Amino acid sequence: MSSADQSAAITLESVPALNRMFRFQWEKAQDCYVLLYPEGMVKLNGPAGEVLALVDGQRTAADIIQTLQAKFPDAEGIDRDILDFLGDAREQLWISL
Repeated sequence: MSSADQSAAITLESVPALNRMFRFQWEKAQDCYVLLYPEGMVKLNGPAGEVLALVDGQRTAADIIQTLQAKFPDAEGIDRDILDFLGDAREQLWISL
C-alpha cells in the first residue's frame, strides 16, 4: 500500500491506537517524547509527540484535531497535517486503526 493509500485510510472517524510493540513516553535525557521498542528508540519531534500523546485507542482523529486546535489556536490548517502524520505513523506501524 502506498503512502497516499495509507493516508487516505485515515478519516476523522478513525480511532488510532498505539501498536503494542511500542511504548510512548517522555524521555527526560532526550528532552522529548520517544517511542521505545525492543530494538531501539524513535525520538519524536514536538508536533509528533503532541499528536501521539493523544492517541489512546478511544479518541477519534477528529477528537485529537479538536484538542490540538484548542491547545494551539494560532496554528492554522493543522487538521490536514495531523491526518497526514497519523497516516505516516500508521505506515511506520507505530499505530493501528
